[in-house]
Amino acid sequence: MVGYFEIPVNDMHRAKMFYETVFAIKVAVHDLGGLVMGWFPRDSEKKEASGSLVKHEMYATSETAGPLVYFSCQDVAIELSRVVDAGGKVLKQKTEIGGGQGFMGLLLDSEGNRIAVHSQT
Repeated sequence: MVGYFEIPVNDMHRAKMFYETVFAIKVAVHDLGGLVMGWFPRDSEKKEASGSLVKHEMYATSETAGPLVYFSCQDVAIELSRVVDAGGKVLKQKTEIGGGQGFMGLLLDSEGNRIAVHSQT
């Protein structure tokens, strides 16, 4: 049911570098008349939600408030191993969810947002 998400940022360059480093991706930054967005890559062949980083006065970062976005990955441990060097903090190491639901981990991004990662292995 999730179609799109936005993650607030205070410093677009810093946030772009963080997400590119942790997830080994490229973020495309666009200034839309004062609303600065960093678009995550999207594979049009896959049915997955897309999203972006957003810098604007209407958006506020939070470690505890609001929804928790889960990023899918091959192995939670790989992304978590990149977090500290990218300027973030690991809040919860790779943890088995149980019931065959895979593994998860929690991190604080470079902007102070709580983000989760999920993998089946």
